[in-house]
Amino acid sequence: MNDSTTLSSGDIETLETGLLLPLLNIVILPGITVPIVAGRPTSIAVAEAVIQTAEQQLILATLRPEAAQRLEADSDAEVERLEELYPVATLAVVKRVTQIPQGPIQLVIEGQERVRIEQMNLIDSIYEVKFRRLPKLTREAAIATGTTNATLEALAGAIRSLWREVAAMNPNFPPEVLPALSDDPAELAYQTSLLLQQDVPQMQAVLEQENLEHLLRQSLAELNQELEIQHLRTEILGETKKELDQQQKEMILRQQLKKIREELGEVEPESKDMEDLWTRLDSTPLPEIAQKQAKRELSRLERVGSSSAEGGVIRTYLDWLLEMPWEKSVEDNLDLQNAREVLDTDHYGLSKVKDRIIEHLATFKLKQIAYAAHQKDVATVEASEKQVEHSDRYTIGTVLCFAGPPGVGKTSLGRSIARALGRPFERVSLGGLRDEAELRGHRRTYIGAMPGRIIQALHRAGVNNPVIMLDELDKVGMDYRGDPASVLLEILDPQQNFCFRDLYLDLDFDLSQIIFIGTANDLSEVLPPLLDRLEIIELSGYSEQEKVAIAQKYLLPRQLEKAGLPEDAVQLPAETLRQIIEAYTREAGVRRLEQHLGALCRKVAVRYARDEISPVLIHPEQLEEFLGPRAFLRDEMRKAAKTGVATGLAWTHTGGEVLFVEAILLPRGRDLTLTGQLGEVMEESAQIAYSYLWANAASLGIEASVFRGNGFHIHIPAGAIPKDGPSAGVTMLTTLASLLMNKPVRTDTAMTGEINLSGDVLPIGGVREKVLAAHRAGIKRVLLPQQNEKDLVDVPEDVRQQMEFIFCERIDQVLENALLTLTTPTPKTNGNIHQIPKPSSLIR
Repeated sequence: MNDSTTLSSGDIETLETGLLLPLLNIVILPGITVPIVAGRPTSIAVAEAVIQTAEQQLILATLRPEAAQRLEADSDAEVERLEELYPVATLAVVKRVTQIPQGPIQLVIEGQERVRIEQMNLIDSIYEVKFRRLPKLTREAAIATGTTNATLEALAGAIRSLWREVAAMNPNFPPEVLPALSDDPAELAYQTSLLLQQDVPQMQAVLEQENLEHLLRQSLAELNQELEIQHLRTEILGETKKELDQQQKEMILRQQLKKIREELGEVEPESKDMEDLWTRLDSTPLPEIAQKQAKRELSRLERVGSSSAEGGVIRTYLDWLLEMPWEKSVEDNLDLQNAREVLDTDHYGLSKVKDRIIEHLATFKLKQIAYAAHQKDVATVEASEKQVEHSDRYTIGTVLCFAGPPGVGKTSLGRSIARALGRPFERVSLGGLRDEAELRGHRRTYIGAMPGRIIQALHRAGVNNPVIMLDELDKVGMDYRGDPASVLLEILDPQQNFCFRDLYLDLDFDLSQIIFIGTANDLSEVLPPLLDRLEIIELSGYSEQEKVAIAQKYLLPRQLEKAGLPEDAVQLPAETLRQIIEAYTREAGVRRLEQHLGALCRKVAVRYARDEISPVLIHPEQLEEFLGPRAFLRDEMRKAAKTGVATGLAWTHTGGEVLFVEAILLPRGRDLTLTGQLGEVMEESAQIAYSYLWANAASLGIEASVFRGNGFHIHIPAGAIPKDGPSAGVTMLTTLASLLMNKPVRTDTAMTGEINLSGDVLPIGGVREKVLAAHRAGIKRVLLPQQNEKDLVDVPEDVRQQMEFIFCERIDQVLENALLTLTTPTPKTNGNIHQIPKPSSLIR
């Protein structure tokens, strides 16, 4: 080996030759006497050669960190190049030698001065170097460069003063240190560095310092920092001694146990734990950036120890990092026939909803096939062209959102989709969520920090492509802690969610392969930008016939199983189920119905527990014995026709309702009075009806003076229930017209529709629920807006066959078909759906 640098003839003349002893993890400073051990073959050879010389001088150079790691890992390795050593070294003199036969040599050496190594050669297993002596950091040299003697004295005095303060604070401080502090400023700085037990880079920086004033200032700053730490340590120890509790005692005992195990040669549990973590890290497939983060945190854990508070935080984070399904996914079952069978098995009816789900899965299948073909093509090109932009990647695309009343099967439809695809299903409840950190996670700086609910759902699922249902999107709120809906915008956007960053993990996670499904009861409460990202599939309420079928096929068997009863323990005829639906539940879904069936099963379970083991057949008249008095009275059709009373239809979150709108005339009263806890929109509809009748009084045969000399009062019963919406406009107008024209409204007719001042009947929503409500009440005729004719396709066929529907475009048509004494033209009949021609005399 011959490492050298290009030097001029003048430089070569100033170089001296000496023997080199490389040092591992230690720096020798001038004026310092320390023992060192030469254990490697070349080091022993150098030490023996130095002992034979008259001067007994050698050069001590410290290995750089990379070379030190290599030599520590390999006991037979040696220094190979000059670049593996720090160039500034120390010329030292051997003071004493202790040699063990066939073993290492211990030398007590004293540093003399600083040198710079220029060349290194390995001759006969001995390191020989060419070096140049560096200027000594003397007081005279510092003064020559502009530093005053007073400055040097002040700095040196401050260092000695701090050392006396350290000695006073620390009862274990060796008393011989203070008298041994040197009067020479440079040696004092070197002694300070040694006493502070600085690491190799810091001590090497001290050795390489060329300016004495800078060296003293640096030593003073480091000593002052150490003193502050000592102050804090003393303060903390003082406090902890006062409050020494059981936990601290256990910590001390654990440390003692650790030392005992070390003496016995037993493996520490903490070391075993670290080995297990490294093994888990090596065997877990992680993205490159996650791999680096895990290694960094695991190295920190080794330094701080798992028993510390910070160690517990790091360990929890590593568990999350290693258990997340970064690369794990499940293969989809894309058999559409199987999907249809699963949906039909799990749900009764809902044919339109099932068709839309199958369409979604068909699109999903075709996109996946296309992406697989694209990936196959990409694999054939050169490696430099294998990068695929995110816009070309396969993503799920449209997010379905099931909207409808409670209990209609929104959540169970999501479970069925997951079962059909063979994916895990996770439900994330968003009801009452107001803190965006619940979705995005908490930063690890907070106590008890956790990942967000999306990352937690992925962790539970164990794969990166589950079906996640975001339940109750309309219940998301916001306050001073942020807006969770804004996080949902990122989660549901395929252009953003492929790099979703949870604040706890602090790493990007790909959410684009997740099938997100939302649910909501009221779409008006969903944030418009969020609603724009969803494809809405509305689930309306079930008809009575559908509820009976669902109860027989799904609800009753499930409740029998929960109660531990045989399959035939409870027998409910269809008439009994209808009675339960009408008298004990009033809902669009079947949740309350299932609860009542569960109550029946528990009543029967008590009999079985008493060994009365015989099937129980429950008739309608026995329901009050099992379930108590009826909760609801059936909405009955009005028996007698009265003026000023009309039957309207309303939509609620629990299904359709029948409303009886009443009006009376108030002699010498003023304006229009409305009661029944009506909303602003419904109040406006009443005002429109009032204004329309007043404006068109002549054509309707009404005395206009009645409006000027009297007031009117419109009331909608069930005043404790808030009501709103424009669809009651037709009913309120008919009620007022009946009162003013003294003509009763037909008792077999219900109506719904919005009106305007021009006399038009405008379309409304919730046709299916309103028609079902009219059917339950025994009403046979329903007046609907002309533009809602298309919505009858959603009404069950058996209901349509039992009812008559009349479609109106104008208010005049409504009055002609609602008021008893009006003469109506002969209608054109199409089955039981009538189309009323426009009257010739219309007031515009």
